[in-house]
Amino acid sequence: MKGFDSQFKDLPDFILKITYQIWENNDVESIRKYYADVPEVSLATPTRSPSGVIYGAETVIEATLASKKLFSDRTLLGEDVIWIGNDDEGYFSSHRILSTATHNKDGLYGKATGKKLVYRGIADCACKKNQVYDEWLVRDQGAIVRQIGIDPKVFAYNLIMEEGGIDKAKQPFNNSTPIKSIYNPPKLPESNTGKTYGNILTKIMNGEKDVVEENYDRAIQQYQPGGFIKYGTDEVISFWNNLKSCFPNSRFNIEHISFKDNNNELKKAAIRWSLSGKHSGAGIFGSPSGADVYVMGINHAEFGSRGIKSEWVLYDETMIWKQILMQTG
Repeated sequence: MKGFDSQFKDLPDFILKITYQIWENNDVESIRKYYADVPEVSLATPTRSPSGVIYGAETVIEATLASKKLFSDRTLLGEDVIWIGNDDEGYFSSHRILSTATHNKDGLYGKATGKKLVYRGIADCACKKNQVYDEWLVRDQGAIVRQIGIDPKVFAYNLIMEEGGIDKAKQPFNNSTPIKSIYNPPKLPESNTGKTYGNILTKIMNGEKDVVEENYDRAIQQYQPGGFIKYGTDEVISFWNNLKSCFPNSRFNIEHISFKDNNNELKKAAIRWSLSGKHSGAGIFGSPSGADVYVMGINHAEFGSRGIKSEWVLYDETMIWKQILMQTG
């Protein structure tokens, strides 16, 4: 890869090695090397997450140190890196991480409980010349707080109060959040597994019938937000219906596609998506509030001979609740 250190044989190797170096090898200072300013436009690297956006290596270092303080024994196990790109357009990765940790410090999640945690996150990174120049990060906060013993809605309320109340609390990321970035999606071939998966999700969210039965393996394993694992197409249908019912008139948009279509290998897709609209339906996020809500989601999927055999869906429940509570009091 042009401009990358010789120690990195390909993009997954780059992503996995710098993640290990920063988090488990405790070389937080190396963030300055890998999350440096974009030299072409003197622009600090943006890192978007459901909680907002931060810029530059120094803020990433601060966030990393804060997380390491909360979970001092955290391990980050790279489950997969689904990627596309080239030297000219840059490289684009979607990195699924399984984390283990112990809640052994007081802080964001309340008094230390000593509970063992297992949760996932997915980081989408745009990379060029040995650097991450844009990032999107979704962590399963719902799984974290549930394992500690806190309801996601209660956690969101407590967070608002800790930040000074509704008038002073930090606004979660939404479609009006200003962004400074040079990111441009790469050109994709007309036909690929990523586009196929994106079309499936779009049809599901548009309410088309029989989409799941026609495109998912009957023995599908679906890893859901909150740390839940469900099996079978009935559970997949229920999951997506539960989300749609809360935001029935929302707009579903595909934001980014990565895929793996190599011959004789398992076909994979990574989709970053958004859902925006009013909380106008009853369901998993309570009674209709009329609040404007933006959901940042990232999915990974693996395809077998009978369709999608494994699916990972991530969004941050706590930030959805925070948006609802900040608009309804």
